[in-house]
This record gives sequence, C-alpha cells and structure tokens, in this order.
Amino acid sequence: MTRYCCLLLAVAGLLLATTALALECPKIKVSVCQDCIQSGPGCAWCKKLNFTKAGEPDSIRCDTKEQLQQRGCGAEDIVFPESNFIQLKNDLLEGKTQLAPQRVRLMLRRGQPAVFNVTFRRAEGYPIDLYYLMDLSYSMHDDLEKVKKLGGDLLAALNSITGSGQIGFGSFVDKTVLPFVNTHPEKLKNPCTNKETTCQPPFAFRHVLSLTENAKTFETEVQKQSISGNLDAPEGGLDAMMQVAVCGGKIGWRNVTRLLVYATDDGFHFAGDGKLGAILTPNDGQCHLEDNTYKKSNEFDYPSVGQLVQKLAENNIQPIFAVTSRMVGIYQKLSDMIPKSAVGVLNDDSSNVIQLIKEAYNNLSSRVILDHGTLPDFLKITYDSFCHGKKATIDGVRGECGDVKIHDKITFQVKVTAKECIANQSFTIRPLGFTDTLTVDLVSRCNCDCDEQQSPTACNGNGKIECGTCRCNPGHTGKNCECETKGKTSKELEGSCRKDNASVICSGLGDCVCGQCTCHTSDVPNKQIYGTFCECDNMNCEVHNGQLCGGEERGRCDCGECKCFDGFEGSACQCKKSTDGCVNPRGKVCSDRGHCRCNTCQCKAGYQPPFCEECPGCPSPCARYISCVECREFGSGPFQKNCTAACLNILKLDSLASGRQCREKDSDNCWISYLMKQEDGDDKYSFQVIGKKECPQPPNIAAIVGGTIAGVALIGLLLLLMWRLVMEVFDRREYSRFEKEKMKAKWNEGDNPLFQSATTTVMNPRFNGE
Repeated sequence: MTRYCCLLLAVAGLLLATTALALECPKIKVSVCQDCIQSGPGCAWCKKLNFTKAGEPDSIRCDTKEQLQQRGCGAEDIVFPESNFIQLKNDLLEGKTQLAPQRVRLMLRRGQPAVFNVTFRRAEGYPIDLYYLMDLSYSMHDDLEKVKKLGGDLLAALNSITGSGQIGFGSFVDKTVLPFVNTHPEKLKNPCTNKETTCQPPFAFRHVLSLTENAKTFETEVQKQSISGNLDAPEGGLDAMMQVAVCGGKIGWRNVTRLLVYATDDGFHFAGDGKLGAILTPNDGQCHLEDNTYKKSNEFDYPSVGQLVQKLAENNIQPIFAVTSRMVGIYQKLSDMIPKSAVGVLNDDSSNVIQLIKEAYNNLSSRVILDHGTLPDFLKITYDSFCHGKKATIDGVRGECGDVKIHDKITFQVKVTAKECIANQSFTIRPLGFTDTLTVDLVSRCNCDCDEQQSPTACNGNGKIECGTCRCNPGHTGKNCECETKGKTSKELEGSCRKDNASVICSGLGDCVCGQCTCHTSDVPNKQIYGTFCECDNMNCEVHNGQLCGGEERGRCDCGECKCFDGFEGSACQCKKSTDGCVNPRGKVCSDRGHCRCNTCQCKAGYQPPFCEECPGCPSPCARYISCVECREFGSGPFQKNCTAACLNILKLDSLASGRQCREKDSDNCWISYLMKQEDGDDKYSFQVIGKKECPQPPNIAAIVGGTIAGVALIGLLLLLMWRLVMEVFDRREYSRFEKEKMKAKWNEGDNPLFQSATTTVMNPRFNGE
C-alpha cells in the first residue's frame, strides 16, 4: 500500500510538472510582477536588475520560464509561484478514523491546479442511527401490524452490523386539506371508510420515538400507533423526510452513519402540488415540529426533490426506500437523484423489512462517494478515483468506488483549480453517508515574493527596487526614477503622451518618460516603432508578392503607408509607372476623367474603363444643355445675350459622326433635334443640329367656335327627336289598351250605361193631403 501511495504522489508531481511546461503566457502588456503572475498560469517574471535593454518595456520581464532563461535570466532570478498544498492534520487510518488527511491548506495560483491525495479506509463496526419512517395511510394497515413486532429483531440486526446502533420511529399521511384529505368533521376524526374500524385523525408527519438503543421502548411506542387515511393515492412523504432531516436535535441524530428507512406502498407529492389545496408558500426547509407534530404543513408547500436532496446531503442522511413492487420504478428514479440512497422491494405486509434494510446498508456502505459542498463558480474540482481491481476514473465531478470491503483502502486524487485570484476561504470534502470530513483551506498565490536586497544608489536614489523594477518616490518618475515631476501630477504628465483623450499612453507601444514617449524596441526583427506617440512602425503596410511594399527595391513602409521609389507606384508599390494603357485614341490620358495607376485608368464615379469614356449611369446632357444649343445655333433663348460665357464648354460642329440622339423643346416651345457627344474632360460637349425647328401651328378660332355651336345644335336636335319618339310609343300603348277595354264591354254600343235621366219633383207647401 505504501508503494501504491508513493506511485500516486509521483504521478501527481509529474502532472504538475507537465502542466507547468504545457502552460503558455499570453504576454499581456504588464509592468509589475503581480500583474504578470495574474495574467496567465504559465507566466513568470524576471527580477534580475538591468534585464531590459534601452527602449525595451518592462513587459519583456514577463514570459514563460523557458523564454526568460533563453534571454539570460537565471533560474534564481525567475519568480514563478506554483500551486501546492500542505497537510495540516493527518491522523492515521485506524479505529473509527476512515478518511485521511483531515485538513489541508492549498496555495492556489490562477489557472494552476493543486493536486493532493485523499485515502479512505472502511472501518469495521461503525455506529449506526436508523430512523424508521412509515406511511400510515389505510393501505398500510397490515404492514403496521408487522412492524409492531419487529422492534427487537430490527435492533438485533443493527447490532449484528455495528456495536452501537439506535432506532427511532415516525409516521406520515398527508396535508389535512382538500383534495388530499376529506375535511368533513366526522372524516377528520375517523378517516377510514369502514366506520367499524377505528382510525386516528390524519396528519402530515408525527415524530413518535427519538433514536434509542432500547428495543422495548421502540415496540411499546409503535404498539400505540394506529392506521389513518387520506383521499388521493400519493402521500406526503417528502414533507416527513424534510422534517426528519432538518430536525436533528429532536430526532436525536448522532455524528455517525445515519439511515432513514422510508416505507410506503404509494407515490409522493412534491413542490407545486400544494397549489391544489391553495397552499402557495414554498417550503422553507426549516424545522417546524411542535409537540412532535409538523403543524405548519398546511402553510408550506411540499419540498422539491432538489431541496430534499440538498438537506439530506447537508445532514449526512442516507435514505433507504422500502416500497412495494409496483412503486419500485418511481422510487428508483428518485434514488438516482440522491447520490447515496437505495431502493428495496417490500413485501405487501413488510415481513421482509429487516432483510431489506441489511442488504441496502451493505450496498450503501460498500459504495464510497467523495463529494464536496456548493462552491463558487471560480473554483473547479475534479476527482481521479483509483479503485481496487477497476480501471481508474479520471476527472470525475466526484470520486466514487464500489464494492469496498471492510479494512479496504482506496485513494482519490483531488485537483482544485481557481479560475481567478480568490480571497482566503475553505470548503469541506466528505464521503457521503460517513461522518469523516476533510477541511480544505484555500490561500491565493497572486502576489510576488521577490525578497530583494535594497541599494541606496538604486533607482538614482529616488526610489526602491521591487522585483527588478524601480518604484519611484513621490516627485520622481521614469524607468530609473530619473525625472522630476516638478509639481505635475502623473495624469498631467501622461496627458502629453496621449494622442487624444480616448487613446492609450504612447499608443501602448512606449513609456511616458518625463512627459515624452520613449518607444519600445520591438521583439520582431527589423521592426521599428516611432512617432511622437509611438503610433507608427515600418511593418504595418500592404504586401505584394509576399513582400512588404513589394520588396526593398520598390518602396518602404512608413507609418502604415507605402512610400514608393522612383519608377513604381500603387498602394503596395506593385506597379511600374507607365501610361501606355491609359491613353485614348485622341492622345488623352483617361479622357481627362480619371488617373492612370498601374497602367490602368482609375475613373471618376460613373465612368468605365478602359479610357473613362462611357458613363451609362450618368444623367442625359440633352435637357441640361438645350439652352446652349438654342443660343449657339439660333441665337435665341435665355442665354442669347451671354452665350459665349454661359456655354463655354459647348462646341457647335457642322457634322458629327456619332453621338447621343436628342430631341428637346426650346424657349419658344419648338422641337429641336440634334446629336450630342462628350469630349475629353468634364462637362465638355459638341453638338450638331439636325434639320429645322418644329414649331406647332396656332389654333383656328373660327373653326373651333363654329364646330362647338354646330355640335351643341346637333346634340339638341337629337335629344328632341328622342323625346318625340318616346312620347309616340307611349301614346300608342295607351290607345291600344283603350281598344282592348272597349271590346270587353257588355252594354249596347248605342247606350251609355253611365247615363241617368233627370227627375224633377215639385211640392206645394200649402197642400195638406186632402
């Protein structure tokens, strides 16, 4: 075993050495040792005096160890803090001690892992606390009768495993609100469906018996229990498990192996189900036992699985789910979320519960999981697990070995890496389910310890040496403290070394010395950095044929621009000077509308190579110059008085072989047809008028008036004729209808059936009838 551990230490040392060699230094512009060390895990600092040459920045001191040694920095002058560890407590693995070491201190450098070994030895007869948590819903009535008789056997089984065992008991049903429990007053007193059966009122969780070594007490308290009942199938088991985990003082947990046996024949409610009963407050993960009963179950929702897993881990409790066969699948998925847990198949009457617990405990105790608590994001921990007879597991999120027998020793290699400089802090590593812990203290290694001998003449007597560079006294500045500030602040001195307020000091390529930029010497061969603000160099120019500015014979690079020698031109001096390919047939270079570069015309906007003659996208000159054509050809128009001055670039020709066809109206509204051609240069045109003006004839007033009157008269006559035609048709229809009515009459044609003859009656007022 000693040889095996020594081999692991050798592997760890080799790992650190290999890591250091593989690390690179980003060479960030730094000026002090501390910034260098923090810039990258592979960065080292040379503290040798006068290591930098004239013009070289102090950032030259920051590089990998190999590069610094190649530049002449001795190993004794190289500052390279490395991550390592110190064992503060390392008791022997004997008796009840199962984990070593017990406390370590890690000195962590950013990006470098600290590697150390942790050894676990499984002890024999380790004390056990077992809490039996039972579902007392009505379907578990036969199981309760069996458990009432198991007290002595259960404790005897524990004592066969360990010399110190304790057992406790608790029970659960569900929250006492609808729809989980019938809230009718009679049902709250006796929830059983069979009224002849006496059941205790429903409850969420009741702690019946604290952990004890007395089997008789266990049997006595369990004998007092009776079954209860609820409405829905899932139970409130997670509520009960949470209280058992967080109420350690009332449960009586010791600092030993803690087992929680959870016995049920149904599923469980979890976070969010409480909303069905109008319970909206999330579970707070606190102990709320009053008179050994969880009385705030109706105020807090069920815990989430994540909450429960966290609390079980914090309190080092290993659950054993003793469930019926039909529930194994559900609880196996729950067990997969809890790192140290087990699931066993419970008989319908719980007759096999003791054997189930023994098998589950053997499985749990033979499985060793090394894990840590919650860590900040800037810390990374990985585990290499070296298990007997198995292939090593590298860079796991936790260490894990199975089938570990009593007295077996297994080793885990732990690698801790800080992604940034950290404050002093600590965290705990523990084997889940065991009480042993390893405390890891973290100390940052982000500073330099140069330990130099000070000289009174160093830094011109105006400062002191820190890691090979001068730290100037107030009133002095400069690389060797050679400049006096003369009352100016450092910001005022630095202001004269900035090109503008937004730029960095000396463009980041020099040092501000006494208010002036001293440019650095570049690491790149033949590269020169210069300029008032070190803004220029002789390397950042265009390349032609793989050479800067076409090569030394063609030009040189000056502050980002190629300065071409005689006979060459172009942005990269890639061309020989010549205009042969730019002269048009008339002998003009690029038609006076461009420049000849690299024997090719660079035309003005719109004009096209090869000679800048054509401009397809340019507006037509016809409408723009019609007034000039009118005054040049006919001596009229708006420019007739100053035609020569206004139309200086417009030339009249008697004949043109080709040109643009134009047809435009002049000031007299006459059409003028002409050819127009652009000459060499800007806005220079020649034209030739084709034919004569085409002027419109004046209108015939008499014809217009006569035609209008005749048209109106003709329209009136047509309307009158149409009206007369319509009336004639209407009259004919009326006469025809009259004739039809006459034919239907039944009287003689000579008599008028409507005629009545007149009758005259004369009365004598004096006549009395006698």
